[in-house]
Amino acid sequence: MEISERMKSMEFSPIRKFYPYQVEAEKRGIKIYNFNIGQPDIETPKGFMERIKGYKGEVLEYLPSQGLPELLEKIKAYYKKHGMDYETRDILITNGGSEGLMAVFSSIFNEGDEVIIPEPFYTNYKIFLSYFGAKIVPIKSHAEEGYHYGDREKIEKLITGKTKAILVNSPSNPTGNVLTKEEMELILEIGREHSLYVISDEVYREFVYDDAKVSSFGVSQKGYEDNLIIIDSISKRFSACGARIGMVITKNEAVKEAVMHMLQARLSAPALEQVGACFLYELPDEYYEEVRKTYEKRRDIAYSEIIKIPDVICKKPRGSFYITIKLPVKDAEAFQMFMLKDFDYNKETIMFAPCKGFYETKGRGLREIRIAYVLNEESIKKGMEILRRGLLAYKERKEV
Repeated sequence: MEISERMKSMEFSPIRKFYPYQVEAEKRGIKIYNFNIGQPDIETPKGFMERIKGYKGEVLEYLPSQGLPELLEKIKAYYKKHGMDYETRDILITNGGSEGLMAVFSSIFNEGDEVIIPEPFYTNYKIFLSYFGAKIVPIKSHAEEGYHYGDREKIEKLITGKTKAILVNSPSNPTGNVLTKEEMELILEIGREHSLYVISDEVYREFVYDDAKVSSFGVSQKGYEDNLIIIDSISKRFSACGARIGMVITKNEAVKEAVMHMLQARLSAPALEQVGACFLYELPDEYYEEVRKTYEKRRDIAYSEIIKIPDVICKKPRGSFYITIKLPVKDAEAFQMFMLKDFDYNKETIMFAPCKGFYETKGRGLREIRIAYVLNEESIKKGMEILRRGLLAYKERKEV
């Protein structure tokens, strides 16, 4: 008996592939600072758990496939506050942003379709798209330019008769790049001119720094309603990754209908987590500002420590909680193995995410790593010092 050819071609997560070596290092008594996964250490708002504990139903029933009506209303109000006019019928609750992406991809892509995505990109885009036989056409961006890609010429030269969509993530995982309102409008304009979907992954929306204003493609949706699809989630915004509540938001009637086919087939998203999520969307603006300030301070500390390291290339990110660094090594994956198997500083080392798997273009990203500054300030300082010392030791072994 054999598994499907489709699953044979799918790759394992490049972010989690080093976990077995972490386990072995910990068995040797090595403490590891995890900068490899975007799991915030900020406390999930207590009211989320309390709302779930206060659930009064005697039977935990299926909810409507679209989502809990109360939650849909609260999400609608949240978007209204940010200048976006969506109705509850435009919002579909999913099992995390990941199911939202899968539902949209299954709804719009056929075998051989092309989707334009700036690289480096969130690794699961590639994994999910491969399931549906869609091909990534990358917009190349570079560390030396702060991974900028919001340029008409860069995008339009990639459009072919097979292009079906443009997929963007702002603020970005893994680079921290943030599109301006003008760049968002440009991408929407290109989408309309070429009859393309614009899929905007906005799970890090609030995490913008240096006095930047929180924005969204949805603010500029007028005239582009049929083109725009937004993916969102409570995971990062409310430090509730394990709750698995995401959403697809669009005014495109055909897309909504297609996504609902999948949502009805899987019956409903988790009931208790939707009940808890209702509380999260009641939080005052002060909550968002406090979390934003926490990450901005962590960003500043991480960046200030990184640029002290000789021969690294790194521009200050403007959003999310990731920073991508170009190292003076030939192979970041080999360097990560060195850090886990052969190096420690005072019985401590770090995990990061080598960026090879964040690229579609063969040979790109080999020297780059992603750091998720989701740990406390002291841990970030220690981690970047360990990185500096690890690079020095790696160079002394002439393995760069």
